Amino acid sequence: MGLSRHRFDVNLSILFTELPLLRRPAAAAACGFTAVELWWPWPDDPIPERRRLDALRTALLDAGTRLVGLNLYAGQLPGPDRGALSIPGAPSDRFRANVDVAAEFAASVGCPALNALYGNRVPGVDPRVQDELALDNLCFAARTAAGIGAKLLIEPLNTVESPHYPLVSTEAAARTADRVNAVTGLDNAALLLDLYHVSMNGEDPHEAVDRWGARAGHVQIADVPGRGAPGTGRLDFPELFDRLAKAGHDGWVGLEYRPQGPSTEAFGWRDEPRFRAR
Repeated sequence: MGLSRHRFDVNLSILFTELPLLRRPAAAAACGFTAVELWWPWPDDPIPERRRLDALRTALLDAGTRLVGLNLYAGQLPGPDRGALSIPGAPSDRFRANVDVAAEFAASVGCPALNALYGNRVPGVDPRVQDELALDNLCFAARTAAGIGAKLLIEPLNTVESPHYPLVSTEAAARTADRVNAVTGLDNAALLLDLYHVSMNGEDPHEAVDRWGARAGHVQIADVPGRGAPGTGRLDFPELFDRLAKAGHDGWVGLEYRPQGPSTEAFGWRDEPRFRAR
């Protein structure tokens, strides 16, 4: 059982950040990875100039790396914004404007999944108003994603680091994906199962994998506490990898942890006997 090495991808927005963006795909490839994912690379610019998109596409293709996940515009990450699509006014407008741009880019590199962060609660705004706006924007994004044959991922965060973010349980994010699918009829909205956020929320990651692993459109990992590589904290990743396989998850598992030193030295855990497929 377990997951084989080639099913791991690297999040280039948290690893290899010591390098300029356009050099990161090649650095990941040099470490043996064929797939990468990204938060929206330009947090201050939901509609970047064409030359910037073209340069990133070229960097991915020249490195031989496939982009398997791309966050839609969500403001500054990490930072106080934590999403935009449910925040009335300019943040929501920027999100909406970004969807077509991000989808077009994703289609050009064969990216199968777009990730939408829900957005923080805003003081003085009725949560029901935010939820209505969020559902409308998520449905818009799901329809756009379907147009390029992609999934729309909906991600819970954790209440410790994102206390104003309303989706702080796996079930809440899964229910939101179900509501989007019910409205659109497309069935392409799916849960992003991030085992770091699951554990930080106090959920049992083993139970979460057993319950939600088969429904997860994508999985991300980091150890707890500290958001480091597997083996730096308390999570039993060999067991979690086995459970993911048994649950039927056959998609990518994104490495979304902070390296303790140079990123090139952040993957040695994969060669430890306890982490090899069992």
